[in-house]
Amino acid sequence: MSIAIPDEGFAVIAGEPVIGGLHAGTRHYFCGWCMSWLFTRAEGMDDIVNLRPTMLDRHDWFVPFAEFWTSEKLAWVTTAAVHSFETAPPMEDIPALIEQYAARGVCRPG
Repeated sequence: MSIAIPDEGFAVIAGEPVIGGLHAGTRHYFCGWCMSWLFTRAEGMDDIVNLRPTMLDRHDWFVPFAEFWTSEKLAWVTTAAVHSFETAPPMEDIPALIEQYAARGVCRPG
C-alpha cells in the first residue's frame, strides 16, 4: 500500500533512509536500522512520493482508493479500495483516477 503525495508536502524529519536495490531510476527508500520499506520516488514522477502508510505512527485514517496487480495477490486479501485492477490500469484511465483520488482524498470518512 502506498499514498501518492506531492513531493513538496513530504519531508523525512528523523533518521536517514537508505536506498535499497537499484540506485538508479525508481528508488525505494528503507529504514537503515530495520530495513522496512518506507517510501518510493519513481523515475519520471519527481513531483510525487509514494509513502507507505503502514510506516506512520497513526495510519487509521488511511483508506485505499485503488489496488493494482490483484492477479498476484493472496486469495484471502481484501481491501476497501474503490477501484481494483488485475494488472495496471490502462494509461488513458489514469487522469480520471487521479482526479477522483484528489476529490475523494485518502481519509476515512467521519
